[in-house]
Formats: sequence, C-alpha cells, structure tokens
Amino acid sequence: MGPDSSRPATLRPAMADRRRSNGIRSGAQARPATPPKETGPPIGPFPITPTGVLLGVALVGSVAYFLYALTVREATQIPLLAAGLVVLGIVFIAIAVVGLRATWRSSVDGRDGRAVAHALVGGFSCLAAASCFAGAIILGMLSGGG
Repeated sequence: MGPDSSRPATLRPAMADRRRSNGIRSGAQARPATPPKETGPPIGPFPITPTGVLLGVALVGSVAYFLYALTVREATQIPLLAAGLVVLGIVFIAIAVVGLRATWRSSVDGRDGRAVAHALVGGFSCLAAASCFAGAIILGMLSGGG
C-alpha cells in the first residue's frame, strides 16, 4: 500500500498521460485547416449536391401536382388540393431545415453575408410551409373532413 491509497481517488495525484506528449489534449481531435469541399461540379457559384437535387425535384414535382389539382374539375378537387399543399409544405420544411444547417455552417466559418442569405431563404421557406399547412387545413375543413 502506497501513501496515496488512503485518499479517495479524486484526491490522488494525476498520472502522466502519454497522449498529451504530442501536443493534443486527450479527447480532442485535430481539425483540418480548410473546410471540406462541397461535392459535385458547380453550376456558376452553386455546387451540385445530392440534397439540392433531391429538394429541387421534390419542389418541382409538388408544384406540378398542385397545378394539376387546380385543373381537375371534379368532386375530388378540394381533397387533391389539400394533399398537394401538405406535400408542398413538407418540401418547404425540408428546405428550411437545410437553410438552418447552411446558416449555422456559414456563420461558424465566418461568412456572415452568406449566413444571412441562408437565413433568409430558410425563413421564407418556413413561412411558405406554414402557409401551405394553413391552406391544407382550410381546404380539409371545406371538404367536410373536419
């Protein structure tokens, strides 16, 4: 038994940590000097990303469905419009979430102008989503569903 065995473990002197010898504290990892490059070839200043392509296709598809539902002149027109607005609202929520993430990443990287632009796009997408959901609720009530 050593002289420190009678003390609680929290009061014992700290043991030397070999991980500290290379200049990195334990638990910390070295960060790369430059942020990772966006994937995909650029179209002008905008890179092509899988998320952007998916959201673009979803936005065009949901708007096309909503415009189709406007042309239907049957008893099912109002439920079709309500369903189209719900899907469009979900797409706008996804765009707002991507805008939130992009705002955070831009602000952390010190690109304040880009962060403001991302915040505006995300905010307007959130407002559009709320409008779509409100319209869907109203149309649902009109069709006798509520």
